[in-house]
Amino acid sequence: MTSYSIGTLLFLGLLRFSLESGELGGHLFKLSSEETESIHAGTQSVGNIHDVKGTRWAVLIAGSRGYENYRHQADVCHAYQILRKGGLKDENIIVFMYDDIAFSVYNPRPGIIINRPEGEDVYEGVPKDYTGRDANVNNLFAVMLANKTALTGGSGKVLDSGPEDHIFIFYTDHGSPGVIGMPCDEYLYAKDLIDVLKKKHDSKTFKSMVFYLEACESGSIFEGLLPKGLNIYATTAANAVEDSYGTYCPYDYPDIAPLYDTCLGDLYSVSWMEDSDKHDLHTETLEQQYEVVRRRTASENLDKGSHVMMYGNVNLGKKSLYSYLGTNPVNNNYSLPRHNSSTSISKAVSQHEADLLHYWHKFRRAPRGSQKKLEALKQLRDEINLRMRIDQSMMFIAELLFQSENGLRMLETVRPTGQPLVDDWSCFKTLVRTYEEHCGSLSRYGMRYMRAIANMCNAGVKVEQMAIASARACVMNPLVHAPAPSIIH
Repeated sequence: MTSYSIGTLLFLGLLRFSLESGELGGHLFKLSSEETESIHAGTQSVGNIHDVKGTRWAVLIAGSRGYENYRHQADVCHAYQILRKGGLKDENIIVFMYDDIAFSVYNPRPGIIINRPEGEDVYEGVPKDYTGRDANVNNLFAVMLANKTALTGGSGKVLDSGPEDHIFIFYTDHGSPGVIGMPCDEYLYAKDLIDVLKKKHDSKTFKSMVFYLEACESGSIFEGLLPKGLNIYATTAANAVEDSYGTYCPYDYPDIAPLYDTCLGDLYSVSWMEDSDKHDLHTETLEQQYEVVRRRTASENLDKGSHVMMYGNVNLGKKSLYSYLGTNPVNNNYSLPRHNSSTSISKAVSQHEADLLHYWHKFRRAPRGSQKKLEALKQLRDEINLRMRIDQSMMFIAELLFQSENGLRMLETVRPTGQPLVDDWSCFKTLVRTYEEHCGSLSRYGMRYMRAIANMCNAGVKVEQMAIASARACVMNPLVHAPAPSIIH
């Protein structure tokens, strides 16, 4: 068993023991320390950009569902408000979100979503273009390619852009090596997304595109895959091998704890949005904002942080944010200060652990002896048990396939920078499906094993071998219990 997995199992075992004893210190979730203030790169002339030729378009995607993932829909709603204040029209903003947060029974302020402590409502006016089961991969790709005949529900709005238009895409969700999620338990594979971006480029229906991606291991979506010649500038919350982070979470911001038991935002996302809220985007470049977000998200400023990355045509970084986001007129002629004026963020929690934080906080705040206490305890135990089963099944499969400690370590191998996660994406998808046919959904937590499955393909593992190993691990092995029902709901 790898040291990574041993550590995971020890953590989960300790957490389960703590639950049985009725004691768990809040410090287990104190995952970061104080962050220093972000510093703007000095202001610079970005040319005569007050009149942008062409139309601005935007696609906003929250790839999760469930109140424990409040932050993703809050991020998207906040982004919508920035775009509307910047002058984009609703007809040019397309929103994908499950829309189960604002009126959730767990929301202490029904009909209101906030993205920061004491923040304003960001839900009001947000278009309901693709919600519920209509927020799926097929519809997203159809929207991006302006293929109305391929849509299966939703508002029918598509990215009907022209050759002089500028496109902004913001995607926030759970992620893993080579994969990001969608609300209905679907996987969006990096190779499929890149293929769609190439088709969009070949259709000559945009002049330039900016893609902001918030997810764990989000760099793996573009690493070695996004060509520089597509005129697409992409930044990601993390590199190809590390977590991204939620923030404004209950334990770390006591002001929100009495009402909210979930994180309100994501670190990378709130960093670019709070920067955009305050500044004249006529005069701030993509490159300047990248630097603000990079510094605010960096691990040197937090015990737990990530490395914001840049991919594609990085020369687009010289363009103004106004070309994509517009700008709020109240910020016109605002001079960028040397120090970022956004709220200081001193705490963050890994997206992989944000669910546990939510369930634990629900358990802690429920009245002693109440039904709510018992229900919260069951949710937390179910999540821990699911994680332990996935860890055990994946380690057992690796042992069957490689039958050596060296083989297990190989599953954690990270390819050199510049190489994609896997060579054969068809093999990758097939092995994921094969595992899930025998062992149940990987779930948000299990997505972290996507690199292991990709490395199986890189090592030449065949689908028949994966099927036999998965069946033995999850059906025939008494040490690995039958998979629990999905808890993504």
